Amino acid sequence: MKTDSQTYEGVPTPCYIMEESLLRRNLELIRGVAGRAGVEVILAFKAFALWKSFPIFREYIRHTTASSPYEARLAAEEFGSKAHTYSPAYTERDFGTILSCSSHVTFNSLSQYARFYPQVEDYNRRHPDEAVSCGLRINPEYSEIEVELYNPCAPGSRFGVTASQLPADLPAGIEGFHCHCHCESSAEALGHTLQHIEEKFGRWLPRLKWLNLGGGHLMTRKGYDVDLLVDLLKGLRERYPNLEVILEPGSAFAWQTGPLVASVVDVVENGGIRTAILDVSFTCHMPDCLEMPYQPAVRHAEALEPEAVKTAGAEENVYRLGGNSCLSGDFMGAWRFDRPLTPGDRIIFEDMIHYTTVKTNMFNGVAHPDIALLHTDGTLEYYRRFTYEDYRDRMC
Repeated sequence: MKTDSQTYEGVPTPCYIMEESLLRRNLELIRGVAGRAGVEVILAFKAFALWKSFPIFREYIRHTTASSPYEARLAAEEFGSKAHTYSPAYTERDFGTILSCSSHVTFNSLSQYARFYPQVEDYNRRHPDEAVSCGLRINPEYSEIEVELYNPCAPGSRFGVTASQLPADLPAGIEGFHCHCHCESSAEALGHTLQHIEEKFGRWLPRLKWLNLGGGHLMTRKGYDVDLLVDLLKGLRERYPNLEVILEPGSAFAWQTGPLVASVVDVVENGGIRTAILDVSFTCHMPDCLEMPYQPAVRHAEALEPEAVKTAGAEENVYRLGGNSCLSGDFMGAWRFDRPLTPGDRIIFEDMIHYTTVKTNMFNGVAHPDIALLHTDGTLEYYRRFTYEDYRDRMC
């Protein structure tokens, strides 16, 4: 079927819709950064893993990053190249899968390295043409992330090895460092981070083969200083010509590539607060809205401060939006619409492809949104349409 990207007329709700033209716009920019800076930018599955779209991605990038055996298998089996893998803790049960599906394996601690590196050595002896390169995650004890829930360098963090914990001579087989301390961050933040990395870990950098600067580099956001990012990365490579530099953003790839389209099911009022109940759920389908928290943009609606729902008059068409689950807190914000909302009205939540599509759940058995790709010719291709059987099979 064909549909208009402004209204998505005729599309049954709820539905996540990724627009191919917007995705390719991001991929072009990311490929340009990689080429200009002489670095590799790879896709982080933790933010985006719609594998049916991988043929598009493979036109622009070569590798992906994984944090679990399932993600590593997705890289090897569906993306077609082995993963750059990091996990806070590997297990004996899964490490064989990790090795067979990974080109790079990063350890979170020296104890994890000591436990599993003998298996890496054995694997590399048996598969010399597919040798796995090992690294350590480092913690620069610096981050500009304000929300502690997303700050991997918060005091007491379980992520990475600090400089004071590293021996003067790195353990045998450690060929790289991995550092992740950004979240939808700016190029300026990366510049500050590099200062801390070099100050704390500079004596080890000349001995390594690669440096993975993790994710959170939101280079596709409007206003992001792409030229500064390129200059910072080129400068880093000039100072350490031995290093292959890798970035693994997730959000940047799918940033503003499509919405979650929902419909109003009912409108209720209590204590002067009007809530439009939808056929989607914040806790099931947009969990970052409650975790972060942040109030998403709604097409053709003005976002207001949440308190506005308590003071607005009926003629102002101000509504709180509520999810269709039994969680009392499954609601959010205040939006002003240009007319009263009634059942059947379409609500379009902007920018709902990154993270949202990988963090959804089936709490309460609430119907899961369909997932579709809007091709450049206006044709809608359904990647997945969920049914009762998907819920049933997940629960057993």
